[in-house]
Amino acid sequence: MAADITDIKSIIYTEKSLGLQETGVIVVQTAPSLTKNNLREIFKEYFGVNPIKVNSLRMNGKVKKFKGIVGKRPSYKKFYVQLPEDAKIDSLSV
Repeated sequence: MAADITDIKSIIYTEKSLGLQETGVIVVQTAPSLTKNNLREIFKEYFGVNPIKVNSLRMNGKVKKFKGIVGKRPSYKKFYVQLPEDAKIDSLSV
């Protein structure tokens, strides 16, 4: 599977993730099929940054009921990407 920038669904901006951004860690939400090596390739190719460390977390979709109808939220992967201290990605910062 070739890594592509469209595999990154969104950047997660929560209170915790904004605190991590100050230390150089970016939290991204991706497709469940993406691997750590693929994400490293995306950051090297599109942002020109070689991540120091990449941690992954698989988030399973929750089963929810709405007006008696059972539905399921989609599953996704969440990655914590630690960047070098001198690296700055302007499009990802708030």
